[in-house]
Amino acid sequence: MTIRPLGLDPSHCLIDAEWRAPLSGTSLPLINPSDGSTLCDIASGAADDIDAAVDAARGAYNGIWGRSTALERGRVLARIGQLVLDHKDELARLEALDVGKPYKQAMADVVALARYMEFYGGAADKLHGETIPYLDGYTVYTLREPHGVTGHIIPWNYPMQIIGRSVGAALAVGNACVLKPAEEACLTALAFAELARRAGLPDGALNVVPGRGAQAGAALSAHGGVDHLSFTGSVGVGKLIQSSAAAHITPVTLELGGKSPQLVFEDADLAAALPFLVNAGIQNAGQTCSASSRILVHESRFEEVTSAMAARFEALVAGLALDDLDLGPLVSQRQKDIVEGFIAQGADLELAATGQIAQNAPSGGAYVAPHLFTCHDPQHSLAQDEIFGPVQVIIPFRDEDHAVEIANGTKYGLVASCWTRDGARQMRMARKLRAGQVFLNNYGAGGGVELPFGGAGMSGHGREKGFEALYGFSTLKTVAAYHG
Repeated sequence: MTIRPLGLDPSHCLIDAEWRAPLSGTSLPLINPSDGSTLCDIASGAADDIDAAVDAARGAYNGIWGRSTALERGRVLARIGQLVLDHKDELARLEALDVGKPYKQAMADVVALARYMEFYGGAADKLHGETIPYLDGYTVYTLREPHGVTGHIIPWNYPMQIIGRSVGAALAVGNACVLKPAEEACLTALAFAELARRAGLPDGALNVVPGRGAQAGAALSAHGGVDHLSFTGSVGVGKLIQSSAAAHITPVTLELGGKSPQLVFEDADLAAALPFLVNAGIQNAGQTCSASSRILVHESRFEEVTSAMAARFEALVAGLALDDLDLGPLVSQRQKDIVEGFIAQGADLELAATGQIAQNAPSGGAYVAPHLFTCHDPQHSLAQDEIFGPVQVIIPFRDEDHAVEIANGTKYGLVASCWTRDGARQMRMARKLRAGQVFLNNYGAGGGVELPFGGAGMSGHGREKGFEALYGFSTLKTVAAYHG
């Protein structure tokens, strides 16, 4: 199988609106995680390609894109969003094959990408400064201005959604972008760039350089011509990127890992909670930074919740992405090995339930059946470490204080959820839980393009999504005019 997104040669980079081979002339195989076959070859970009992409972005920022009005930028983004919807079937298929996620989940990502373009297109001319009361004889006001050239290093689990929330917001403000997609999954990034070009995005405003993280990613994060960096990925790589950027005092937005809890209190509506308790952990085969991998349950309902979740887990089926089952394969054999290593660490826990792997799942695919463990030690590795696979643990708690202690007892702080009918408890939990997002009697709020997203602790810093992202991709200038 040879995949050509929108008829493009996937072994090329997009630099200054031109599809060109990487300067090294080398490529990488892109593996289909459903069966282990090679989908196509992609560009193996490196430092020279990043240099060319940054130069092209600087030219666009200093040229027509940098001089465009907010209204013009918004209209371009709106056209991109419409083109995304016009090509939704192809984009969803590309994402399903590339990442391994079921087709219906890939289609949801396409719709989210279009929504990001609509949202940021509409928000582009709503980003205002303010006037500041000051001394007699002065008029003081602030301006929101783009950083200039922004670098975007995105992961393989949600390429389209993360392009939408980072590149979309950056373009809305007026930045010119260099995008380094993950080498494991970059087809929709290439397709998006082509759609943006067709929508009239000026030459150089968006450049895409696929390649290995140690080459293209490292070159982008250390580049002195980049004015702001956005990275989504692992804690380890995030530390490297922040360290590289520090040499040029380049600001960095980091969205890293998570070990997100859902707290189920004694008065919770279990019928309402149950789909969220399971789905938030196994969506995209658990390869989600905000996956709910810890279920904290009041001891009076521990057995009941465990039994209900186990019944659901036993019915889950993993299989080919295009078969559109509950979950697909993990993104790679390497990720499969990592997740199986964590499952082996759970040998001393009680295995409450496992899901199934479809009989027609190819032996070369990176499949892992969902696993549900009960755990009475909140310090166990399965209760502390980000697994990034379809593995959940259920942990009992005694009372409210104990629940908060466990929930906040990891190095992460990305998302948390609380299930209770007690309104006062809901407000207490919203304040006490250490997380960038707290959901009360729900989880994820349907994706929430409008909702600022980011974490505390090792989950990173800065915010993307929603209007808040426009502040992160802009810089504030204060103007003080003395007129007597």
